[in-house]
Amino acid sequence: MSCALCTTEGGQLVWRGEKLRVIRADEAGFPAFYRVVWNAHVAEFSDLAPGDRQRCMDVVTLIEQVLREKLAPTKINLATLGNVVPHLHWHVIARFDWDSHFPAPVWTGAVRVRDAGREAAVAAQCPAIDAELHRRLSA
Repeated sequence: MSCALCTTEGGQLVWRGEKLRVIRADEAGFPAFYRVVWNAHVAEFSDLAPGDRQRCMDVVTLIEQVLREKLAPTKINLATLGNVVPHLHWHVIARFDWDSHFPAPVWTGAVRVRDAGREAAVAAQCPAIDAELHRRLSA
């Protein structure tokens, strides 16, 4: 069985550490969609040692904090599903009351037409967010 998160970064690499990496996903309609991906192939969060679980959640929390600081979204969605790709990864998604799926999950059907202008404005801020994440995670 081949695993997409073992053979590819899984998106635009923002930062890579010894045990995990942060990527910005290419998800249409959701420009501030980040993932924390465990580098080694494990399927479940409970597969990690306690210290590794803490480190993973610290990174998820840091991404949430930076997204809140830089974008002031309506909500941050956190999820770890792994139903399609059974490789441990967390989704950290900035959500806005104007996005096409809000308040529903990003994986459901749209409830309104996408707002390309607002999406582009958020996307324009992502390189600075990536740089801030890289700076904080490298410290």
